Amino acid sequence: MESPQSVFDFSVKKLLICYTRVLDAKGNDVGLSIYRGKVLLIVNVASKCGMTNSNYTELNQLYEKYRDQGLEILAFPCNQFGEEEPGSNDQILDFVCTRFKSDFPIFGKIEVNGDAADPLYKFLKLGKWGIFGDDIQWNFAKFLVDRNGQPVDRYYPTTSPLTVERDIRKLLGLL
Repeated sequence: MESPQSVFDFSVKKLLICYTRVLDAKGNDVGLSIYRGKVLLIVNVASKCGMTNSNYTELNQLYEKYRDQGLEILAFPCNQFGEEEPGSNDQILDFVCTRFKSDFPIFGKIEVNGDAADPLYKFLKLGKWGIFGDDIQWNFAKFLVDRNGQPVDRYYPTTSPLTVERDIRKLLGLL
C-alpha cells in the first residue's frame, strides 16, 4: 500500500450520528473520502474529562454555525488519558446524544498514542508541529484539516474550540 497522502486515504470505524444522518451504525469501516472537499476539525474526545462540557458545547456551536458552509467535526473517543472514556461505543453515543445532542459524527473508540494508535492519528501527528512533539497530550486535542485533506493546524487540548473559529472561517473562505 502506498503511503497516505491525505486524511481521505483512511478508513475508520464509524459509530453513528445522533439525530441526522447515519452513515454506518454497524461498526463497518467508513472511508474518510466521504468528507472530501470539506474542512475538518478532528478531535479526540472523552465523556468524563474536566473539559468535556465546554468542548462539546462549543463544538456543537461551531458545527451548527458552519456545517452548511462545509465544516465537519469528527469526534474520536479515546480512553488513554486518565481512563476518562471507559464506556462502550453504545454508552458513549448515548451520553453524547442525550447530554449534548451533538449532530456531528462520533466514531468508534480508538487509541491516539503508542503502537496501537489509529493510523489516522499516526498520520495527523506526522506534521511539523514544533513544541507539540509527536504524542497527543490529553483529551480534546484538535487538528484542523483543509479541503484537500491536509492537516494545517494543531491545537492543545486546553484550546477552546471557539478560539479556532477564525482559522475555520479562513479555510472555509469566509474571511
